[in-house]
Amino acid sequence: MLPTVSIVGRPNVGKSTLFNRLIGQRKAIVHDEYGVTRDRHYGEAFWNGRDFNIIDTGGYLPDEMNVISQGVREQVHIAIEESDVILFVVDVESGVNTLDKSVASLLRKQDKPVLLVVNKSDNENRKLETVEFYELGFDELYPVSALNGTGTGDLLDKVVELLPGDNEKAEESKTPKIAFVGRPNVGKSSLMNALLKSERCIVTDIPGTTRDSINSSLIFNDKEYILVDTAGLRKRTKVKENIEFYSTVRTDRSIKEAHVVVLILDATQGFDEQDKRIIREAEKFNKGIVIVLNKWDIIPDKDTNLLKEFEEYIYSRIKQLTYIPIISISALTGQRIERVIEMSERVMQERKKEISTPRMNSFIEKILKEKALPMKRGKQLKIQYAVQVKSNPPVFKFFMNNPEELPSNYRRFIENKLREEFGFIGVPITMIFRQK
Repeated sequence: MLPTVSIVGRPNVGKSTLFNRLIGQRKAIVHDEYGVTRDRHYGEAFWNGRDFNIIDTGGYLPDEMNVISQGVREQVHIAIEESDVILFVVDVESGVNTLDKSVASLLRKQDKPVLLVVNKSDNENRKLETVEFYELGFDELYPVSALNGTGTGDLLDKVVELLPGDNEKAEESKTPKIAFVGRPNVGKSSLMNALLKSERCIVTDIPGTTRDSINSSLIFNDKEYILVDTAGLRKRTKVKENIEFYSTVRTDRSIKEAHVVVLILDATQGFDEQDKRIIREAEKFNKGIVIVLNKWDIIPDKDTNLLKEFEEYIYSRIKQLTYIPIISISALTGQRIERVIEMSERVMQERKKEISTPRMNSFIEKILKEKALPMKRGKQLKIQYAVQVKSNPPVFKFFMNNPEELPSNYRRFIENKLREEFGFIGVPITMIFRQK
């Protein structure tokens, strides 16, 4: 898991400008008006050999001062809980504000590192004026200009110095992680409870009850797994509350950290764009993927063909991803819930699978006989040989003449045949084509 740095402060002090500066791209909307950042933004930054997440909490706040105060406090509370380092941004132009003092009071009471960032310090006079911010009770302050970058290097040096080490994370990553993801109210927590045989998570019919990602240890068939129950994902346009935003960040992070991503669907609701986004995200990071149809016990008139129809419907929505296994369960009755872990374990083993070079080249020889490579610009395309260069996740390298001329449909043909021959169920395959 990458460490997290949150940017907090009252409206209009330049949080979004600083966010854009630190991640090195113009991602947040910047405007001289209160509350322009109506959604939260997060991105990855790199400095002095360290990667970390940066979160801009400058969310929309109404004009009423008491509501603004309440909103800022809420953002600060969540940042305290979520972050490894907090950047508290103030504005040298307007001086110390009552709301600044309120935020400072909250931040001083906790044990997370807080860096006081005095923005708009773009000349020597303004830098001299930053001393008044010592009254907020922090030992050090960092004069910066988010607009032109002055002082941000020193600030980032200190941020990286305060980030937690990677040793614990590396140790934890050895235990297989299975992340339960999906829309709100599809039964993620119910499935986790059923597997753990305990009330580890709150189960309710109210969408979005699980705000956090909850990790639990499960021993199954003498093997330990970490189960991650993520917050219910909403469509991004609906993610407006501060808490919901952090939940989305955590879910995306859970996908990145997991060995297998289990997308849970409500069998009565179907498959929508948000589900597709989760699948694409998991595929992008080469994670093992399993699709689970929950609430199968309430599907009327079940017969042997119904699951097949569900599969065809889902595969029609995610073409080229028919390698993902689909299983039906009922978390409520416990029907087939062990299959979720069994299939996840199988996918993990498939992800580690290694194909020897002789087998790969026999395979290439066979498929070339079945479907000859096309001619391009008067030249016959040829694949000389292929090798698996990596497993967990699998990466294959093909050496050929004019790889840039290989049509996309032939690439798909090779992948389909690879899966037909060697399996790799639930596992994205990476294929690299290089000039011989």
